[in-house]
Amino acid sequence: MSLADDFLADIDYEEVESITSSGQDSNAQQQDIYTTFGGGDASTSKHNGGDLMDEDEDDEDGDLDMEADMNEADGALEAMMREVRSAKNARDIARLMDSAEMKGILKDIAHFQSQSASKGSDVSGMVEDDPEYQLIVKANTITVAIDNEVLVVHKFIRDHYEPKFPELETLVANPMDYARTVKRIANQEDITKVDLHDILPSATVMVVVVTGTTTEGRDLTESEWKACEEACDLAFELEKAKATIIEYVESRLTFIAPNLSAIIGTTTAAKLMGQAGGLTALSKMPACNIQVLGKDKALNSALSSASQVKNVGYIYYSPFVLALPSDIRKKAQKMIAAKIALAARIDRVHSYPDGSWGRKIREEIEKKVEKFLEPPPQKNIKALPAPLEAAKKRRGGRRARKEKELYAVSEMQKLKNRMEFGVEEQEIMGYGESQGLGMLGQNSSGPGAGRIRAAQQNNRNRGKISNRNAARLAQYGSSSGLATAGTASSIAFTPVQGIELIDPTAAAAKVKAANEKYFGSGGFFKAPEKK
Repeated sequence: MSLADDFLADIDYEEVESITSSGQDSNAQQQDIYTTFGGGDASTSKHNGGDLMDEDEDDEDGDLDMEADMNEADGALEAMMREVRSAKNARDIARLMDSAEMKGILKDIAHFQSQSASKGSDVSGMVEDDPEYQLIVKANTITVAIDNEVLVVHKFIRDHYEPKFPELETLVANPMDYARTVKRIANQEDITKVDLHDILPSATVMVVVVTGTTTEGRDLTESEWKACEEACDLAFELEKAKATIIEYVESRLTFIAPNLSAIIGTTTAAKLMGQAGGLTALSKMPACNIQVLGKDKALNSALSSASQVKNVGYIYYSPFVLALPSDIRKKAQKMIAAKIALAARIDRVHSYPDGSWGRKIREEIEKKVEKFLEPPPQKNIKALPAPLEAAKKRRGGRRARKEKELYAVSEMQKLKNRMEFGVEEQEIMGYGESQGLGMLGQNSSGPGAGRIRAAQQNNRNRGKISNRNAARLAQYGSSSGLATAGTASSIAFTPVQGIELIDPTAAAAKVKAANEKYFGSGGFFKAPEKK
């Protein structure tokens, strides 16, 4: 299957009908559009814009209609393929340019363009009653037929120029660029002498020249080249007519719907007004119906559902929306449809004739779109808080003091954990393991030998007593002269005397006896008597 056959498979059957029919009335074309989208005639669709959203209610009927449409489209495509291949002249299959409708529209456009008076201040009342408005609607409708006609002419040129340069259709995809390239190359044998830099990019020109020097094509006969040349001229005429129509529509629609044109553009605004049935009908439609104006289910019926975008129309395919990333196009379409509904009502009552309100809304839409394109804000990584060096509250009381005393390190444990430099520590054996004693037992001579220092109490951990109890304790301690420390013992370990039993109170009694001897009975010092 050739590339030309693949191209024909993508053409809609409605486009084929509009191509093969000549001299079709504009109102009849508009009637077919209303029938396809609204389910009724043009007058009914003007007053019932809500019918556009009812097309999905009857699924079974829609499936049957879709099958019938696909069968009809297949038959029309086959007939068109046979007609294009068998045609000897491009004007035999592309009759739009020579039709009375096209000639009448171009003549009326030239007439209104020749008028010097501006229509901006004359617009009043019903816009649909203005004859120039009717011309704008018809001219905007015929631009679609011109695009379809260009595709048919492009197909004719490819089929008839294929014997000369079969690879050219894969190198140049644009229909008008292809026609210009064929016109420039013509039937020349040496393609290197042809200058194509004003038509194609430099990279494409190099590929075309290299491929053209190695192609297996043959020279065309005089009749074959004449048919291709006439088809190229027809494509240029269609392009020129479309440019004239678009220029006129864009220049005049700014006076009829200035705010609507400022928001979405004159081309899309004309399509919306033509599809809705006029500015008045468009102003009565809600935004949810405006955003699906121009939706064509039959066009995408044979394509994969994965690549289809549902519930889109002229707004989605406008230049402004297509320039946005695909992930925000649906959101932008909804936003623009809501503003178009307001702009249509403003233009209907002829407010803001200079289009200032529409330009203001367009700036707001662009700012919101820029907001959509901004990356999400980054989360700030908070640093860890500075550690607090303040002293924590500690539990006090008798229970806490007893717990500290229970787990306090004793004096023996402290000596065991210490080691004296240059002195070997003693070890003990127990349960098959040796354990060092540290400095325990090393102080075997000198003062304090054989004694263990009593654990010192921390005054901060001691409980507080009242002054009364402190006085009573002092009085109790002074009344008993024989009070001794709790660690006093009657056994002393000395290296000379060995084990010796002593009386701890003997020293105190000796001191008391001396005091009584020298300072007792109120006397001063008495010398001992001589014997």
